[in-house]
Amino acid sequence: MKLYNTLTRQKEEFIPIEEGKVKMYVCGPTVYNYFHIGNARPFIMFDTLRRYLEYRGYEVTYVQNFTDVDDKIINKANEEGITSQEVADKYIKEYFVDADALGIKRATVHPRVTENINEIIEFIKDLESKGIAYEVNGDVYFDTKKFDDYGKLSKQNIEELELGARIEVSEKKNNPMDFVLWKSKKEGEPGWDSPWGEGRPGWHIECSVMASRYLGETIDIHAGGQDLTFPHHENEIAQSEAKSGKPFARYWIHNGYININNEKMSKSKGNFFTVRDISKEFDLEVVRFFMLSAHYKNPVNFSDEMLKQSESGLERLYNAKDRLEFLIQNGNGSLKEEEKQLKEKLNEFKQKFIENMDDDLNTADAISVIFELVRFINTNIDENSSLEIAQSAYEMFKELTGVLNIVNKVKNNIIDEEIEKMIEQRQIAKKEKNFKLADEIRDKLKEMGIILEDTRQGVKWRRI
Repeated sequence: MKLYNTLTRQKEEFIPIEEGKVKMYVCGPTVYNYFHIGNARPFIMFDTLRRYLEYRGYEVTYVQNFTDVDDKIINKANEEGITSQEVADKYIKEYFVDADALGIKRATVHPRVTENINEIIEFIKDLESKGIAYEVNGDVYFDTKKFDDYGKLSKQNIEELELGARIEVSEKKNNPMDFVLWKSKKEGEPGWDSPWGEGRPGWHIECSVMASRYLGETIDIHAGGQDLTFPHHENEIAQSEAKSGKPFARYWIHNGYININNEKMSKSKGNFFTVRDISKEFDLEVVRFFMLSAHYKNPVNFSDEMLKQSESGLERLYNAKDRLEFLIQNGNGSLKEEEKQLKEKLNEFKQKFIENMDDDLNTADAISVIFELVRFINTNIDENSSLEIAQSAYEMFKELTGVLNIVNKVKNNIIDEEIEKMIEQRQIAKKEKNFKLADEIRDKLKEMGIILEDTRQGVKWRRI
């Protein structure tokens, strides 16, 4: 498998530190609100990378943090007249509601900043003892001039970064690029005792500490949105490697941006959407399918029209699944001689799927392979096919869609007594050659969202 490494700016063969095991860290949300559609993309894409690695036989330890102390959380708490912890607890709970609906698997560990304060303080003390961190009036800063490789991820030198980056200006800093590790407490803020006085962690330090605590000093994969490359991930590298003297992460993977109706998402433009907003109009599996339909590194344009197209594509896959389940339910017999080649062909689709996924997690082309598989099944497998070939096709379809965690919802196929009775009446009408009545019943069922298909094995129905 090859992955594009932001650190080296090229695709590299993925070779984990320990054979058969992967240590993976993905930056999680700051929990002051429902997460937005831009957050959803890395959550979905790197969940898929994790699932694919597991499918390929790796044991993956997957860590995704919650930033549960932050200026935005504090402001939200003050607005609502509750504590920062209450805000964080609420939105961590809501995160899982939306993440579950997006088909995102729970991380091996979901650490919170406030659960790691002691470890953060010890980490900063170590940097301070090495002369790489300095304290000014209760604030502690990382001295970027003391880390020679600063800028290696974003491929800029310190002078260029000082000129071009948006940096928090502070007269306390030795250098403009220095970043805060510990903030002294202000009135109305939560704080913890430390050697530098009461305060709280800076943003960047938390991920370094939690990654090293749960995964070790060097990890296999660190992933997140492209916007985190600088300064967040750059600063993680600096403080982690300055402390340990070892590489922090071997593969840095970043997903591309999301535009809304061809414009950058912004609250001021009124095109800022949370996943919870979108769930009012679309099943969130549609959002997952939409995200997977583009390569993770490419920018994508998000719109109602694009979601509707994804909804239609996903429905085609569900219809294929329903058809196969019907053929299995009504089929019989073992593999026929002429079907042996069909079974071999099914495995070719699997190999093609794996080739695409191995090529830097190309989910877009992998989904195209699934649609090719569906066309092949629809052309070659029908009511006259054996039960065995229908089962083989179904198992292959489920295997490939299962890697992406799509098309796995159990649709509500429980129809009420009124509809059952109407279908029965239509069957009676057809036997009595009352085709006008049979057609009227069929049309009425269609109005109610029930589509009937007459097959040799009987009536097949589905909802629309």
